[in-house]
Amino acid sequence: MLGFLPDDPVIIVVVLILLSLIFFSYLLVRRTILEFRDGMDGGR
Repeated sequence: MLGFLPDDPVIIVVVLILLSLIFFSYLLVRRTILEFRDGMDGGR
């Protein structure tokens, strides 16, 4: 194991789940903002 990673596999799984949730929500928000901006441009 690397030095900065804990030996407990449960903590590693929880951290991976949190990172994937943050990444997924970032993609969702970014896609929503881009679609909203395109809709505003198309509405004019």
